[in-house]
Amino acid sequence: MDIPMLLRGIIMGFSIAAPVGPIGVLCIRRTLAEGRLIGLMSGLGAATADMSYGLVAAFGLTAVSSLLISQTVWLRVVGGLFLLYLGARTFLARPGDRPASAEGRGLAGAYASTLVLTLTNPPTILSFLAVFAGLGLGDTRGDYGAATQLVAGVFIGSALWWLLLSSGVDLFRSRFTPGRLAWVNRLAGLIILVFGVVTLGSLLVG
Repeated sequence: MDIPMLLRGIIMGFSIAAPVGPIGVLCIRRTLAEGRLIGLMSGLGAATADMSYGLVAAFGLTAVSSLLISQTVWLRVVGGLFLLYLGARTFLARPGDRPASAEGRGLAGAYASTLVLTLTNPPTILSFLAVFAGLGLGDTRGDYGAATQLVAGVFIGSALWWLLLSSGVDLFRSRFTPGRLAWVNRLAGLIILVFGVVTLGSLLVG
C-alpha cells in the first residue's frame, strides 16, 4: 500500500477541515450543549461531504464537478438560507437541565445537517482541485488505487480534526452552567447568522 499517498490525503483532509467556519462553530456549540458524541457526529457529516468532494476531484469526475459549479448560485442560496435557519434556531435555543439523548434522531440529525450544509458549498471542490494540483496529484484517474487512498485519507484527516475539536471542547463542558450555555447559544447563533448573511450577500456582489 502506498502509505505516502494515504498520508497526503490525511494532511489534505485535516488542513481543509481545520479553519473554523460555521461548521466549526456549530460543532463547538453542540459539544458544549449536547455532548462530545453529538459534536463528533456533526463533524463527521462535514467529513463525509469533504470525502465526497475529494472523490470527485481524485477520480476526475468532470461531469459532476461541472454540474456542481454550474449550480453554484442555487446551492449558495440553499446553503445561506440553511445557515440563517440554523443560526436563528441556535440563538433561540434554551439550554436544558441535562444533555439531549445522543442516539436515534439526535445523532442522525447532527450528522445530516452538517452533511447538507457542507455539500451546499460547491466551491469546496475548487479547494480540493487546487490542493491536488499543488501536491502534484492533479491526475490520479489512471490509478484507482492511489485515488482511493487519497479519498480515504481525506476522510480520515477531516474526521481526525473533528475528533480532536469535539474532544477538546468536551473537557470544558463541566464549567458551563445553563446561564453560560445560553450565552454560548446566542454568540454561536449570531456567528452562524453572519455566515448566512455573508453567503447570501456574496450572490449580490458576484
